[in-house]
Amino acid sequence: MWKSKIASPFAQLTARNIDRASRNAIDLQFKIFKNLIEIGTNTLFGKDHNFRGIKTYTDFTKNVPLRDYEQLKPYVERIKHGEANILWRGKPAYFAKTSGTTSGVKYIPISKESIPNHFGSARNALFNYYAQTGNGTWLDHKVIFLSGSPELDEIHGIPTGRLSGISNHMVPAWLKRDQLPSYKTNCIEDWETKLDAIVQETLSQRMALISGIPPWVQMYYERLLAVSGKKTILDIFPEFSVFVYGGVNYAPYRATLEKLVGSAIDSVEVYPASEGFIAFQTDRDDPALWLNVNSGIFFEFVPANEIFDPHPTRLTVNDVETNVN
Repeated sequence: MWKSKIASPFAQLTARNIDRASRNAIDLQFKIFKNLIEIGTNTLFGKDHNFRGIKTYTDFTKNVPLRDYEQLKPYVERIKHGEANILWRGKPAYFAKTSGTTSGVKYIPISKESIPNHFGSARNALFNYYAQTGNGTWLDHKVIFLSGSPELDEIHGIPTGRLSGISNHMVPAWLKRDQLPSYKTNCIEDWETKLDAIVQETLSQRMALISGIPPWVQMYYERLLAVSGKKTILDIFPEFSVFVYGGVNYAPYRATLEKLVGSAIDSVEVYPASEGFIAFQTDRDDPALWLNVNSGIFFEFVPANEIFDPHPTRLTVNDVETNVN
């Protein structure tokens, strides 16, 4: 029980910080904007786009056009060839390797400064849940993150892999000891073999939090039940109390997963991306996600009906309207 007790004041502080950020989102966003421009001024990208002359958001929109990955790729290629100070100061801490529908494999630089955005936002989502519900028991038992392999390749000395695998390297020591699966099991490449190993490794554990994309979690549940002979996941993990998910729409999976579990379980939706941790759910009774306005990302928005226009309208958090796509 010690971890949940120690974490309780931090959870309350996290919830207060989120509430404060919600009330000051516009000011926070433009503070981040100013910081990004200042730091980016001495990068190749900053010099190519006259960051030194950018004083306002209007200046930014004039100097920095919207573009897709293919148009950014020449900068990424220079980083991959070992150059520094290209898109950000120094060299990235990681490359997140991700597949897309338009450009094939993409390499997204993750800077040292953005690492707190990735893991810290996941922690904030869970601590906020604890503060809102009073349920911190998941901190005192085992947790599982169904993810890609944490084994990383290197490109000119930069560790490279899938974001879910990189995230395994960001888990702090206080959570690591209760995290499953083990590093060895998590490194198994073949999914079916890995799934069998995860089931054997977790079947006898006191699992309290399960996290992963819904289709992977469904396969995990089904394999657990097949191997154990139990009727529900709660028969196997009676302490299981919170499900964390993201990556795909949960709605088509909800009924099936809840039937496998044997009950509705509190859930927290998160929106992590290789580019940054975009948003997370802050109210278990409201499916809306909270925009991560105070975590180093400056957000721009484009009306959905203009997304393919050559010069679409560009909006900040100060300009967006609710119920407009």
